Amino acid sequence: MKVILQQDIKDQGKKGQMVDVSDGYARNFLFPRKLAVEATTDTMNAMKIKEAARLRKLENDKTEARAVAAKLDSCVVKISAKAGTSGKLFGAVTAKEISDALAEQFGITIEKNRIVQDEHIKTYGPYDIKCKLGFEINGIIHVIVTEA
Repeated sequence: MKVILQQDIKDQGKKGQMVDVSDGYARNFLFPRKLAVEATTDTMNAMKIKEAARLRKLENDKTEARAVAAKLDSCVVKISAKAGTSGKLFGAVTAKEISDALAEQFGITIEKNRIVQDEHIKTYGPYDIKCKLGFEINGIIHVIVTEA
């Protein structure tokens, strides 16, 4: 019997796959637990429509990430911080501060966990910070740390 899986099932397949299983396994195990539905023309068409919608959303997300990366190249985020007489900051500029300043100054929202800092920002000056936008698309955030 051909069924379409509603969840990942070990040794059978992944969610959305159409697999061939025995009639008893389908009727006694998969259907009562709502782990699969019978592969009729209606359910196969619904599965194709869902897959097309998922691919469309994925492509939209990719284009949005590319647009954000292009927008980041033209932005310079200014962050003011306090420092001692030697020019070293009291603490460091964190990814959360960069994310908040980016949202406040340019309206671009990027989660703090997507901002990758190689080293901590502990002095005044310009920095280029890498940002992972997803789908193997990276952007560069230009940050200038100034005196408060």
